[in-house]
Parts: sequence; C-alpha cells; structure tokens
Amino acid sequence: MTRKAEAAGFAGKVVVITGAGSGIGRALALLLADLGADLALCDVDVDGAEATAVRCEAKGVSVKVDRLDVTEREAVLAYAGEVRAHFGHVNQVYNNAGVAFYGEVARESFKDIERVLDVNFWGVVNMTKAFLPHLIESGDGHVVNVSSLFGLITYPGQSAYNASKFAVRGFTECLRQEMLLARHPVRVTCVHPGGIKTAVARNATAAAGLDAAGIARAFDRRLALHSPEMAADTIVEGVARGRARVLVGAEAKALDLLGRVSPVGSQRFGTWMSRLLRIAPRPGTTS
Repeated sequence: MTRKAEAAGFAGKVVVITGAGSGIGRALALLLADLGADLALCDVDVDGAEATAVRCEAKGVSVKVDRLDVTEREAVLAYAGEVRAHFGHVNQVYNNAGVAFYGEVARESFKDIERVLDVNFWGVVNMTKAFLPHLIESGDGHVVNVSSLFGLITYPGQSAYNASKFAVRGFTECLRQEMLLARHPVRVTCVHPGGIKTAVARNATAAAGLDAAGIARAFDRRLALHSPEMAADTIVEGVARGRARVLVGAEAKALDLLGRVSPVGSQRFGTWMSRLLRIAPRPGTTS
C-alpha cells in the first residue's frame, strides 16, 4: 500500500462490501479496516461474512454484518436503507459478489446463463441503484464494481461469464460518465482482476456432463497467479487515486492492451490458450 492510499482519508468512511465472506471481499474488508473505515459486510455465506467481521472488529472499527443475496432486489433496496440508518451515511460500495460457470453455448441451459447474469450483472445493478442516492447524499461517494479480465477479452467456455462481466464494464463506464455530466460527488471505478486465488473458481458450476471440480483445479493450478490481498491492495490504491479502471495483475494489463490493439488477435489468443491449458471443454467431451 502506498502513502497515497494511506493518506486518502478512508478513516471514518462507511464502506459496503458484497461477497465479504472470502477472497477479494474479505481482503478488501481487512485492508479498509486497517485504514480506519467502518464496514457494512454482506454475503450469502453469512458465516464467512461473520468471520470476516470478527477480524475487522478486532482492528477497532464498527462493523455491520448481514446475509444478503444481491439478486433479491427488494432485499437489496431494504438493505441500503438499513445501512444508511445504522451508520448515518454511506461513502463507498464495492460490488464484489460473483459466481463462475463453465460451459459452451451449445451445452449451457438458459437457466445457467440467467443465474450468472442475475448474480454478476443484476447484482451490481441492484446494489448500485439502491445505494446511489446515499452515495450522492454523502458528498463523497464512490462506486467500485468488480468486472474481470473476462470483461476485457473473451475465452471459450465462458460465454455467460464473459457476457456478465462485459455488461458490468459497460454499465460502470456509463455510470461514471453520467456522474461526471451531472456533477454528482460520486467517483466510479471498474476493476478487472486477472487470475486471483479465490473460492469463486473452486465453487464454480458447469454445464451438464462437465467436470466442474477438475476445471476449477486446472484454473487454480495454471491461472490463479495472485493472492486476494494483492488484489485488494491494487484496488484500494486505484480507489485512492480515483482511477476509472483498475487492472489487477500483469496478465490483465497485457491482455487489455492486446484487446485494444488487436481485438481479433485477442480472440485467437483465447482459443490458443484454451487448447494449451485444456481448461475450457471441447465439443463432445465430458471431462
């Protein structure tokens, strides 16, 4: 963490983090607690969120912990009001909750695709819409939406995930433009992590007939290059600097550049990597 982030004034700010029960969400909570932020932590895994809360409270900050399914819009709207009432204001929202899914378009069901979009995209929309009035009211708001490396380039077997993360990117970048045009006191950051060692890949589901556990093990072994703590450091540094886009990992930076310079080349790269790493399933295979 640089002096810029340490001096950015996180102390006393009220920060909401979804998916706070593990991985990047937990790492963000612990880092922001170190910087003096009060925290509203939520997750469908309430036990995990409570474990995170205990560690954060030990650092001397105030913590509210709740079970929340970000796909349940009415619950999210109610939650935003509860957090505002509990703390008196809300400054930052980190929309980190997400799920992973493996399966080609020909294999995956409509329900598979809908579930990924419901969590990864609509969860971000629900949280952003619910909290935006409170962030504007605070006079010092910040929306941080976690997309992915797969919100920059595509990869075989990841059509639903790619679609959800590209949607998060588009939604977030548009929101940033709107906040600037309206001169609202809300900064907006879109985060694109590369390969991070989290439970998202390990808990991923897969289309019928595919070995989800085997695919997850291959991801962890070959592509999960960075710790959640490294990701949290990079994200908070970007937030402190007011960055519009935060790329986590050298691979995210390199592939972002490839996608800008040669969009078709990035598609060829994805196909080549799939064959090389044998992570994405091929037609007719069941493992």
